[in-house]
Amino acid sequence: MPELHLKTYIKAPIQIVFDLARSIDLHMLSLEHTNEKAVAGRTTGLVEKNETVTWQAKHLGITQKLTSHITDVEPYHFFADEMLRGAFKSFRHEHHFEQLENGDTFMRDVFSYTSPLWFLGKIADKFFLENYMTKLLEQRNLTLKQVAEDGRWKELPGMDKHL
Repeated sequence: MPELHLKTYIKAPIQIVFDLARSIDLHMLSLEHTNEKAVAGRTTGLVEKNETVTWQAKHLGITQKLTSHITDVEPYHFFADEMLRGAFKSFRHEHHFEQLENGDTFMRDVFSYTSPLWFLGKIADKFFLENYMTKLLEQRNLTLKQVAEDGRWKELPGMDKHL
């Protein structure tokens, strides 16, 4: 089972970064190139514990749907989502947040997944899927960082509580 680890330093308060990471609208903005859309469950605003989101996007040339469940939320420090239905056999995405002494935020992602099709899935992991997923998460985190740091977060649904 591959496990991806990403680290991102963001010049913004932990409360804003945490809520941006839970933002459906930020997620869609960050993955515009895949035409990612929330099509069922929560479709805008900030996800909360026990909610689901069904995403539709074009990945690797194929339009797919994936439903994830928000399993854990510990405000401003941690939340996790897990796949209920989709192309993977399973996945869990953990989002960890730490407030730094200077007021910035350190964000750490842990994304673990199991590909379908046993042996063929393991081959796909090594040849392209692990790299593809890493780049997808890096793009999402880069967008989150930019939106947090340049103030565009103020324009997103659900973020008005920080104004």
